[in-house]
Amino acid sequence: MTGVNTVLPQFHAIKLVRRARVLSVILDRPEKLNAFNATLHTELVGALAFASGDPGSDTVILTGAGRAFSAGGDINWQQDACENPKIFEQTVREARQIIFGLIDCEKPTIAKINGPAVGFGATLALFCDVSFIARSTYVADPHVCVGMVAGDGAAIIWPQLIGFARAREYLLTGDKISALDAERIGLVNHAVDDSELDSRVDAFADRLAAGAQQAIRYSKLAINTVLRSLVSAALDVGLGYESVTNVSDDHREAIMAFHEGRAPRFGRTKS
Repeated sequence: MTGVNTVLPQFHAIKLVRRARVLSVILDRPEKLNAFNATLHTELVGALAFASGDPGSDTVILTGAGRAFSAGGDINWQQDACENPKIFEQTVREARQIIFGLIDCEKPTIAKINGPAVGFGATLALFCDVSFIARSTYVADPHVCVGMVAGDGAAIIWPQLIGFARAREYLLTGDKISALDAERIGLVNHAVDDSELDSRVDAFADRLAAGAQQAIRYSKLAINTVLRSLVSAALDVGLGYESVTNVSDDHREAIMAFHEGRAPRFGRTKS
């Protein structure tokens, strides 16, 4: 488009790629399965803000580089936050910005789940407007398996997509959900052959980019009105509970167990 600034901002752990009127936001720590550390988490705030206001795109794809969409929180980052809660305060602020950034972005967002979407990675994918997942992979939110509350938005979006009964089961156990099962229960929109993932997502993104933009954008905002009210009411509660478990004995035990290569031995909550 004439007059559009083609210069994309540069990040350390995120890559932006524009193809015609489609902008891809790519989590780019492939050697760590795109697990979130402080840099990636902070940069995602800025990347989503850019994507929302980018005059050169009408549709946004969120995906991961390499073999994973995102493996969730990097264990070393989790340990840093457990030892220094001030770090987690910043994480909470950024988490709010990320979730509201996805909801308030007028452009349609598409999750291209090219590999495991775990923890906060799953939350990101599920807050996108439409999701495509490779059939060989899975979605999971194992916050409880590391002694943490899934307070980063998962406790809001999972029940909206699959109902409270299923959401409770998966968030209280951290069990993996295969791509086909995720499609069957409505957690994602489409499970597709791995070899077709790129072409299917590109075709859908191009279709949206070629549509009536004002109608598409305002339709998204109208649909998200109720979701935004739910997030406004519940996200701070979830993040507050997650902050409590960030410094819990169970979370410390889970981190230690990971480093020692064993299963965690959780204590009992006092009555």
